[in-house]
Amino acid sequence: MRKKRLGNSDMELTPIGVGAWAMGGGDWQFSWGPQDDRESIGAIHAALDAGVNWIDTAAVYGLGHSEEVVGKALKGRSSKPFVFTKCERRWDENRRIFHCLKRDSVRRECEDSLRRLQVDVIDLYQIHWPQPEEDIEEGWAALAELKEEGKVRWIGVSNFNVSQMERVRRIAPITSLQPPYSLISRGVEESILPYALEHGIGVIVYSPMQNGLLSGAMTRERIQNFPPDDFRRRSPHFQEPNLTRNLALAAKLAEVGARHGRTAGEVAIAWTLRHPAVTAAIVGLRNPRQFEGVKGALEFRLSDEEAKEIESSS
Repeated sequence: MRKKRLGNSDMELTPIGVGAWAMGGGDWQFSWGPQDDRESIGAIHAALDAGVNWIDTAAVYGLGHSEEVVGKALKGRSSKPFVFTKCERRWDENRRIFHCLKRDSVRRECEDSLRRLQVDVIDLYQIHWPQPEEDIEEGWAALAELKEEGKVRWIGVSNFNVSQMERVRRIAPITSLQPPYSLISRGVEESILPYALEHGIGVIVYSPMQNGLLSGAMTRERIQNFPPDDFRRRSPHFQEPNLTRNLALAAKLAEVGARHGRTAGEVAIAWTLRHPAVTAAIVGLRNPRQFEGVKGALEFRLSDEEAKEIESSS
């Protein structure tokens, strides 16, 4: 299996990694609805058994619960994957989420994540969002301290624009950027991905299937039956007039995939991996069956002609 090095790190990543957002479960602001922890652990094990060598989570996913699930899934495994997590999104006793990049807060978050993940060191620690923006230098300096102390191995940013990366890069090198990227969300192509490529910053993209819309398994009926706390109910991508266009694009991906015995989701992921700046893609999983529908993305690649065919439909 082809692997790519992530930025200035020593980590060689498989083309896809496990995304643990939905594994946080329900009852929080950006939930995907209720989730069975046993299914989450099964999905992680299925991916690792197939050779996937990294997992991406965040403290805020399920307000700590996703990290706990990842920790349980890895306990007792003889071969451990790289584990990536994030700071900056915090919550209060009423489960209300707030933003903080103060040094002491970042350090406390790191200790909490180490405990929940049951690891001695975090392989990649990332600032989740550049908020509050006036504190990104302080937050980044705290991450650099944690790296110097050996609490984390490498440090990265998520959802940063070019000017924000320029600001923090003066303090310490950026190993990686985590931006949203899919056939539906291509805004990072103009300046953000070229900047990362120019400066040797690794890129792990999230939502390559646009929260499941391009998986090939999404239907209008399924969307109508989303749990009340599924954040996708509020997403404009899942509402008209966008929904009809997005489902038609998913059908086109399924058509291309069928020529190779691949799913629409595998084609959607392969499309993001074509960009020269992209190191790897995060693939959100909720159960082992979902992994069966995306594991082909470890090897499958699109031809130039197929990419053009798909882009003409987007």
